[in-house]
Amino acid sequence: MNLRQIFDLSLVKRRDQPGLEWGGSVYTFGELDARSNRIAHALRARGLTQGDRLCVYLANRIEFIDLFLAAIKLGAIFVPVNILYRERELSHIRADAEPKLFVTEAELPALIAEAESQPDTLESLPLEGDAPAALVYTSGTTGTSKGAILTHNNFSANAMNLTGCWQITDRDRFLLALPLFHVHALGNGVHCWLVSGCRMRLLERFEHQTAAAVFLDFKPTLFFGVPTVYVRLLETALDAAREIGARMRLFVSGSAPLPAHVLEEFREKFGHTILERYGMTETLMNISNPYAGARRPGSVGMPLPGVSVRIDESTGELLLKGPNVFTGYWKREDATREAFVDGWFKTGDIATRSADGYYTLHGRRSDLIISGGFNIYPREIEEFLMEQPEVAEAAVVGEPDRVRGEIPIAYLAPRGICDCSVLEARCREKLASFKIPRRFELVETLPRNALGKVQKHLLARASQS
Repeated sequence: MNLRQIFDLSLVKRRDQPGLEWGGSVYTFGELDARSNRIAHALRARGLTQGDRLCVYLANRIEFIDLFLAAIKLGAIFVPVNILYRERELSHIRADAEPKLFVTEAELPALIAEAESQPDTLESLPLEGDAPAALVYTSGTTGTSKGAILTHNNFSANAMNLTGCWQITDRDRFLLALPLFHVHALGNGVHCWLVSGCRMRLLERFEHQTAAAVFLDFKPTLFFGVPTVYVRLLETALDAAREIGARMRLFVSGSAPLPAHVLEEFREKFGHTILERYGMTETLMNISNPYAGARRPGSVGMPLPGVSVRIDESTGELLLKGPNVFTGYWKREDATREAFVDGWFKTGDIATRSADGYYTLHGRRSDLIISGGFNIYPREIEEFLMEQPEVAEAAVVGEPDRVRGEIPIAYLAPRGICDCSVLEARCREKLASFKIPRRFELVETLPRNALGKVQKHLLARASQS
């Protein structure tokens, strides 16, 4: 079964029901089906056929969804492009993906005009579930980004897991403010919406100044966010937070580690324990805290149905198998071979497992600091530093050292006045001597990507600016 057949559970069977709110208008699932059919005809008239790549470089808008659905219906491979990318990065994707079409905001009006006179219906194509559905480029910290090939089956397994395990139904009201070019919004958000048939309001972006008003107006029951979004939501007035929380069913966080203190403060203010989960571009969702059960601060929970997990005994790296795992990197057989060992995908993340099956991540294997023979996991130090009232953000990286090999350096975005000597003294009280940062660098803000993940390779540059 391919994604079109699964999406038809809503696009066809719920065609008269409200499906999407965008820009002050409400669209039924049937209207969304017809819109994407017209776009599909226009794309086909331009030469797009099964297996061709369709690059889309757009901010959140209804036409992004039109294009995605059209690509799925034509059997084309959808390539969402980070809207923050500039010409050097765009040139790499153009050369690597070799798209038949590259749709930008400038190109969109002409395409829409061509679609207006096209038919509202579109015949179904015979397409197997193992066919590629999307090519999503990873935001690597070194070298050029690689395109992860995600199939119809990958997306289907992921959506079925999340709608089932998180009990997402057509009764939900889903607020989506994350960027659609990322798998968090596209692979989780859009797919869960279309599979469940819930009502979704799409925002162009998350704006903390208006966030509370949007929540109070739309009255969502379901929200997906990243840690920086939840930190911003903590600024909500208490009365508004209680009203928002009274209507909500589930807050979910991912794409970066959620500090334990943020989870606790959010629970106190909104009356909800955020559900933290763990996924990757190459695998979609792997592990989740339970919907019904203990959601443990600092833990990402237990493997989702069908996902097998083990930890490499020698390295501590978390390895995965399952129907959610991608087929490989686009035109990179060497990278694909390197990414797997005996059929297990190497995540690059260091993890531990509790006796009762909960997994905790300790950072990227590449972030591991080895100082004088001791292993140092930066996340442990970062979480301690962010518990300090004068620290808004913290990131710890290794710096080469002639004697110890590497030493930990802490980069801090302060909250008000910050005395680094006081922080160092607290570290000495609570941490082993080899874990104490040898230097504290103050920065205005930590460099992050569009999903809020700290870009540690840019920290030194941030401290110099």
